[in-house]
Amino acid sequence: MKYSWVFNGHRSFLQQDTRRFISQRTGNLYVAKVEASDVGNYTCAVRNMMTNTTVFSSPTPVVVRRDVVMGEYEPKIEVQFPDTLYVSKGSSIKLECFALGNPVPSISWRRADGNPLPGKIKINHSTGDLEIPYFRPEDAGMYECVAENSRGRNAARGQLIFQNVEHLQWTQILKDAHMAIDANLQWECKAIGKPKPRYRWLKNGQPLTAKERVHVDAGRLTISTIRLSDSGMYQCVAENEYGSLYASAELKVVASPPDFTHRPVKKSTVIQRGGEVVLECRPNASPRAMISWWRGGELLRNSKR
Repeated sequence: MKYSWVFNGHRSFLQQDTRRFISQRTGNLYVAKVEASDVGNYTCAVRNMMTNTTVFSSPTPVVVRRDVVMGEYEPKIEVQFPDTLYVSKGSSIKLECFALGNPVPSISWRRADGNPLPGKIKINHSTGDLEIPYFRPEDAGMYECVAENSRGRNAARGQLIFQNVEHLQWTQILKDAHMAIDANLQWECKAIGKPKPRYRWLKNGQPLTAKERVHVDAGRLTISTIRLSDSGMYQCVAENEYGSLYASAELKVVASPPDFTHRPVKKSTVIQRGGEVVLECRPNASPRAMISWWRGGELLRNSKR
């Protein structure tokens, strides 16, 4: 999935800069130091990279109160990476960091252990993202995002841990999932090793325990009747006395009102008297929409016909 936002119905997507940030983990749009030019309608666009289709939300208006003037204040970090991330050799990792504040905070990155940032690191100075390609053991450590303006500074830290995979090997890993509300999810990971590995699960770096809708059976995780709160980064951990192996995947829960853009209802249908007709009503919606039909202001009910 890729998240974008449209401002006032413009054909082009809203461009990110030091004031505006779109999280690709949550889809949220953040605006630091709102200005008069930000007043208008905002529409979220979600693109499915597998099917190359885009779904749009209903517009959300933003209005600036003229009777209140926001004073200057120190940075407040709204988007940050998990406290702990396990990264396998050769993979790429992207860390998000964004702060609200007035004046608009600047974002910088450093290693908390005092070591210099690897030269291969890519930092997007417009959005504040940090990306580490081709992760190696020497890239592991504590990373710190610093947000700063004239009123003060704030920081967020996270530990990147290199996986030891010499005595373990995955035979089945996880894939990112994009699910509708009320759907059911099942993930399964499998690893081989000697001794035989044990499994446990993490969500956003914290231990995941079985409860009402969440069931854990070794390397199998099942979440029934998915809710928005289930969104997040999940990790399956396979471990034995020689080390641990981590498989990561993100669960994005999609919620959208009924939309007839891609499957519009026909404006007119010609039929013969005494014939049969089927009128289709198949909007895109998450969760699944409840369908009703009206004729001339009267609600239609099931009958023999």
